[in-house]
Amino acid sequence: MMDQDSIFIGGGGENYAVPQTLLLKFGNRHGLIAGATGTGKTVSLQILAEGFSAAGVPVFLADVKSDLSGLAASGTHEHKLHDKLVARAETIGFDDFGYDDFPVVFWDLFGENGHPIRTTVTEMGPLLLSQLLGLNETQEGVINIAFTIADDQGMLLLDLKDLRAILNHVGENASDISTTYGYVTKSSVGAILRRLLVLEQQGGEGFFGEPALKLSDMIALTPKGLGRINILAAEKLMQSPKLYATFLLWLLSELFEELPEVGNPDKPKLVFFFDEAHLLFDGAPRALVEKVEQVARLIRSKGVGVYFVTQNPADIPDDILGQLGNRVQHALRAFTAKDRKELKQAAETYRDNPSFDTSLAIQEVGTGEAVTSMLDAKGIPTMVERTLIRPPSSQLGPITTAERKAVMNASPMAGKYDQTLDRVSAFEMLTKRADMAAKAAEEAEAAEDALEEQERVLKQARRYDGKQTGRSSSRSRKSTGGFGDAIASIVVKELKGT
Repeated sequence: MMDQDSIFIGGGGENYAVPQTLLLKFGNRHGLIAGATGTGKTVSLQILAEGFSAAGVPVFLADVKSDLSGLAASGTHEHKLHDKLVARAETIGFDDFGYDDFPVVFWDLFGENGHPIRTTVTEMGPLLLSQLLGLNETQEGVINIAFTIADDQGMLLLDLKDLRAILNHVGENASDISTTYGYVTKSSVGAILRRLLVLEQQGGEGFFGEPALKLSDMIALTPKGLGRINILAAEKLMQSPKLYATFLLWLLSELFEELPEVGNPDKPKLVFFFDEAHLLFDGAPRALVEKVEQVARLIRSKGVGVYFVTQNPADIPDDILGQLGNRVQHALRAFTAKDRKELKQAAETYRDNPSFDTSLAIQEVGTGEAVTSMLDAKGIPTMVERTLIRPPSSQLGPITTAERKAVMNASPMAGKYDQTLDRVSAFEMLTKRADMAAKAAEEAEAAEDALEEQERVLKQARRYDGKQTGRSSSRSRKSTGGFGDAIASIVVKELKGT
């Protein structure tokens, strides 16, 4: 059911006999996969990743439960769901259904379940870094000043020790810096350093440094022309939601800045799946949300499609939701008045189908079934359809640890990012500057001590000379009234009397 121009999603309409497809030329018009837990979102993401890869489109996705690692292995006839998968394929007319594996590259910010992935502090930038650290407006201003000083003085900010060094420099010279760059307080610097310590304790230190990720290593094809599927191991990363969301936003921003304009390509250059998308917007400052809106609006001209995966469409800001042309909506539950309101709002974003009530269908669809709407040949959203999602060709569920290691060892990225580099940067430059200042101070102190010692010796010498002269005069005076003089006086008197 896969042709050169589209990806087969599943069967819709009466008896699920009408093919539902995503046109590749509109794959960069972004998309949405939504639904409550356990309704089939992961499988929908899996079959889309398979479809794009088979069409020669590289994919990036985050695997928050390790389930998507199964893309690296072929499904098997021995799987407990084999008969059901085959029956579903027959129901929807998926005649060429078969099992296959796909070219997967595993990545991991912690370097444990995938190849290490890093960026530099400079590439992250002050806005995203402030979001990552949870800084207020004043503290964000200090971060901007630190970046500016590093740039003015030619100091690279590569890793967190560089950032810590430049912040310490700003704090120690707050008075002088305030007159040139703006008001800085030591308390603000101290607050940022405390946040930095928390990030380091969460494992964020390993994310910053070199060698930094080259986007060309992700946007790659196999020799057979298949798009590589880049899977970010996010199970541990999800324990630090801000680091997870900030990393994915940074990656989107890098794609936007580095990729050239391609207009309207026949198929995307890369498709990016943003799982647990609500984490990006929860508590995010307006400036950050506006940045996401800008990237989502403009990045499609770079040939990049962004697909948000979340439980409820209400998790996505309206300005972004309105840009998502390809939609797979799994079941939503309506237990409260708020749930019913959000369900109604979700239904209203689709083009009505006279055959059924959309809001009712969203509540009724079962696991592996969804209401879908894709862009047609004219770029217009199709009428919503109740669709039975096609079965995946790759393995349902995670692969074993040994299988993952084997995939990593055979990967074209094996060994490329394993060893960290530590070039001369802000930390080394400021340390050298401090060492030189300390040495100069030590030499000045030693010179001052030597001068003081010289003066002390001279003073002692002058005191010694003065005391010697005084004692000599005293003895001279005392010698005029000595015992010999007294005898001589008596003898003279006696002679005079005779």
